[in-house]
Amino acid sequence: MIRKIFSAIILLTMIFLTQNVYAAPEVAFQAHVQDVGWKPPVGNGGIAGAIGEGRRMEALIIHSPGDVEYQAHVQNIGWQRWRRTGEVAGTVGEELRMEAIRIRLTGRLADKYDVRYRAYVHKRGWSDWVYNGEVAGTTGQDLRMEAVQIEIVRRDGDYDYDRRRDRYYDQDYYDDHDDDYRW
Repeated sequence: MIRKIFSAIILLTMIFLTQNVYAAPEVAFQAHVQDVGWKPPVGNGGIAGAIGEGRRMEALIIHSPGDVEYQAHVQNIGWQRWRRTGEVAGTVGEELRMEAIRIRLTGRLADKYDVRYRAYVHKRGWSDWVYNGEVAGTTGQDLRMEAVQIEIVRRDGDYDYDRRRDRYYDQDYYDDHDDDYRW
């Protein structure tokens, strides 16, 4: 009986440790919205901002236990300098819209994870998912961002991310069979 209990405890511990090893680090972020102010923070995969309320997103703060940098493109300003975890990107109290965002991971976090994100843009809706420093939103089109969705996702061993199909595939298999698979 004691052996069975001990075995069950070890099994549960192994499951718990395995899940935590493969879990992506948590990220929290919050948006400053026109006429509302700072919205409550949301977690990994959440949506910050105000979709369908006709309000511009003016600023963003990202909190993460790892190294995250982000940059806002702001009305009448253009691209601001890169910000680090906990700093404000965009403006507060200046009534200027955010138009685009870039987010990237640095340090050891960038070795094992990707950041993917998308912007909800006035008159356009959701942009496609973009990754690791690519632009989400618009520049030079006078369109406001209304919201942003951000996820940190684990990069798996021999698998690369195929953005065209939004799923993982085995790069070695497709390299060996390239003539059979044309996109």
